[in-house]
Amino acid sequence: MKHHLKFAAAICLVALLSATSASAQRLKIATVDMQILFKEYHRTNDEQQKFSEEFARIQKENNERLTGIRELEEQLQGLKKQIEDPTIADGVKRDKSRDFQLKLDEAKAMDRERREFLGRRTRALELKKQASMQGILEEIRKLIVEHAKAEDFDYVLDKSGLSANQVPFLLYTKDATDVTVALLSKLNANAPKASGNPAGE
Repeated sequence: MKHHLKFAAAICLVALLSATSASAQRLKIATVDMQILFKEYHRTNDEQQKFSEEFARIQKENNERLTGIRELEEQLQGLKKQIEDPTIADGVKRDKSRDFQLKLDEAKAMDRERREFLGRRTRALELKKQASMQGILEEIRKLIVEHAKAEDFDYVLDKSGLSANQVPFLLYTKDATDVTVALLSKLNANAPKASGNPAGE
């Protein structure tokens, strides 16, 4: 999620809105904590839950495929013991060796297909999740812009933004209004009751 918050820091570091006038008027500045808005927005939690369930389904199918492969491995172990049994006739050993090779090829093909399936589905879901999280961040950004225009702020600064050295971009702001709580309340105004988000109330 850190890369999402870095994205948030980039898009919400500063929002220059409705400049007052060319005269030397005092700027109206607000701050917002994008980390809090992102983490405590009910849609973020809902989307993350949805993707967690989808990842779990992928893992379940992967485990089912592994079970089939392990069953083949057990059969291979049994065939190997028979092939190595000195009391078994050569003709039977040849048949068992042929069966062993066929099952070994089958097990390798199944495992290759399983790994390809897991990689393909996981990558696709990761991309889908990333797009979803960025969409939520864009939704939050638009709300910030609307709120800033309505309140006539000149700048809205993300106080949770960090530099490449993990140092906060915003170290000090005099007389800035923190609009985090007000925005979180707007974001969670239509949250389903089952999702209950006290922080947004």
